[in-house]
Amino acid sequence: MLDLDLAVSIKRLSVAFVPLMLGIILHEVAHGWAALKRGDPTAAMLGRLTLNPVPHIDPMGLFVFVLTSLTGPFVFGWAKPVPINPRNFRNIVKDTMLVSFAGPATNFLLATFFAILLRLLISLFPLGEWQGNTFWDFFFLMFQTGVIVNVGLGWLNLMPIPPLDGSKILWGVLPPKLGFQYMQLERYGFILLILLLMTGALGYILYPLIRVTVDLLFSAIVLS
Repeated sequence: MLDLDLAVSIKRLSVAFVPLMLGIILHEVAHGWAALKRGDPTAAMLGRLTLNPVPHIDPMGLFVFVLTSLTGPFVFGWAKPVPINPRNFRNIVKDTMLVSFAGPATNFLLATFFAILLRLLISLFPLGEWQGNTFWDFFFLMFQTGVIVNVGLGWLNLMPIPPLDGSKILWGVLPPKLGFQYMQLERYGFILLILLLMTGALGYILYPLIRVTVDLLFSAIVLS
């Protein structure tokens, strides 16, 4: 028989799989779509504007998702970044900022969508009558996780750590010389993220932002 903690972790993985896959895939598709609208067809030409998960899956990102699902408390992962050529943009600085923001914005919209689904579930199948039903519990947890995971992905990607989206937005408002020096940190960005994750500092930084945003969505949509 599975250890209770392992059983709980596997349950977390199962309910988080669909919300996270949607979150990371739509995040990248949003970048590619925004880039196309700003004049860069690279992602579209390479077949990345699709909901088919195969072109988007990053083995390491998927591994981190499984690992964080089994160990907690913060579940996340990532897909392959869509290829973007800023030289095709009409305004490199402005369009880079817009394309970068498109990904996190999509995650926040997706979190809102899951909040609406959760509200509909509770309205159509009241908690008092359906709680304890296996299927109801699964979808309740999946929709709830969809809100939390996508809010987390949105805020995570807005962190100003190269190469995350937030760094490109910050780069756009910095003076050119300082912005160039700042983006040189990109070679260390992944190492820094792993250190923040392993030490628990990532959760410490993101938790207040996630908590406030999730509470806002629940009070405005789910519990209204």
